[in-house]
Amino acid sequence: MPERVERAIAKHLVNPTLRALLLLGIAPRAFALLETTGRRTGRRRRTPVGNRLDGDVFWVVSEHGERSAYVRNLIADPRVRVKVGLRWRRGRASLVTGDDGLARRHRLDGGNGLVGRLDGAIFRTLASDVATVRIDLD
Repeated sequence: MPERVERAIAKHLVNPTLRALLLLGIAPRAFALLETTGRRTGRRRRTPVGNRLDGDVFWVVSEHGERSAYVRNLIADPRVRVKVGLRWRRGRASLVTGDDGLARRHRLDGGNGLVGRLDGAIFRTLASDVATVRIDLD
């Protein structure tokens, strides 16, 4: 599927639906809401992401690497918030260089149940340039 079509579907259908479910606290545990600060506008940007919380570290693998808007935002300002379940947590994000993002995503999906594994299969099909993001939570 051309990347432009995929991004339009994500932007106008998938992300708004997941964002609403996450804000209500009723989305599957395979997803969380990542809040970054817009690099140009300074406004908060909330993006649904596939994830895994491991103690005080939150892992995200970006499907399009540094071309993703939220990755560019966290590079400009690494202070982020993450909503996991019903709780918002603050943290500091960083890109993990040299990490095998596809392998990490596969490990993360295994702990997120059936929905996580299905999302992971879609992720691997559409991924163009993965990047691993580590968020150290306060």
